[in-house]
Amino acid sequence: MNRLRGVLVAACLLAVMVAPLAADGAKAPQVTARLEADRMRVVVDVDGKRFTCYKYGSLQKYPYFWPVNGPTSGASVTTETSWPWPHHHSLFFGCDQVNGGNYWQDANERGQIVSQGPKIIAAEGPSAAFVDECLWRRPGAEPVIRDRRTITVSAPRPDLRFIDFEITLDPLTDIRIGRTNHSLFAARMVPELSVDSSGTLVNAQGDLGEKGTFGVASPWCDYSGTREGIAEGLAIFQNPTNRWYPSPWFTRDYGFFSPTPMYWPEGEYTEIPKGQPLTLRYRVVVHDGDAREAGVATLFAEYAASANR
Repeated sequence: MNRLRGVLVAACLLAVMVAPLAADGAKAPQVTARLEADRMRVVVDVDGKRFTCYKYGSLQKYPYFWPVNGPTSGASVTTETSWPWPHHHSLFFGCDQVNGGNYWQDANERGQIVSQGPKIIAAEGPSAAFVDECLWRRPGAEPVIRDRRTITVSAPRPDLRFIDFEITLDPLTDIRIGRTNHSLFAARMVPELSVDSSGTLVNAQGDLGEKGTFGVASPWCDYSGTREGIAEGLAIFQNPTNRWYPSPWFTRDYGFFSPTPMYWPEGEYTEIPKGQPLTLRYRVVVHDGDAREAGVATLFAEYAASANR
C-alpha cells in the first residue's frame, strides 16, 4: 500500500509538471484512462478520442502500446506488427540474450514478459497514469526479473501527446545480457512515415537517416513523415538520469528506432546483479509536423531540466 501511495503521489506531481496549460494559456486537453480487463488493455483517450491502448494479453510476448494515434490524423503513427519483422509491436520494451532467454522475439518458450495486471492510479485530468508489474520468465522456470512500470500520459497541447514511461528492473538472480541489438525501449513506425517512404529520421545533433544516426549516441531521435497530406511524427527521449545516457541508437530506414546500449556493451556483456534494481525513464512525444515544427529540441530541453530538479 505504501508503495502504491508513493507511486500515486509521484504521478500527480508529474501531471502538474508536464501538462498544466496549453501553449495559449487555455486549459490543456483532458486525458482519461480506463481498464478493460476483459480485453486485457488500458485505454487512454484525449478529449474523448482514442490516443493509445496498453495491451497486456497473457499470450503476448510482452505488453505494448497500440495504437499510438497522431493528434490530427487520429491514425496510428506506429504499426502493430510488420513484415518481415513481426516481433516489432508498435511501442514496446523488451530484451534478448537475458540469461540465455529471449524476451524480445521468438516463441514464448524462449521467454515472456507477463503482466500481473495493470492498475489505474490517476483516471482523468491533464494527465492519466497507471502502474503494472511484470515477470520475465520461461515456462517451468522461476522468473529472472520482476519489473515495475509507471506510465503517465498527458496532452499539453492539442497538437502534442506525451507518454512518460518509467520502468524499474528488479533482478531476481544475477543477470547477464549478451551483445544484442534487440534491447530495451523501441518503436516501429508505420511504413508511410518511414525514411523508405520519404519520411525523416533525425537525432539531436541533426544527423539524418539510418546512415547518420545508427550507432550514434544522442539524447533523442525523431521519426516523422506525411500521410494523406498530414505531417506527424514520434520522438523518443532518453532521461538524463538513465544508465548509459546518452545511449547509441539502433535505427533503420524502414521505420524502427531504439536507444540500444546492449549492442555496444561496456565489455563482452552487460551485468545487473541480483538485488540491485535498475530504473530507466523515457518520454515519447507524438506530434504534428516534423521535429523542427514541433519544437522537439526545446521539448527535450524542458524534459532534461525537469529530470535534474
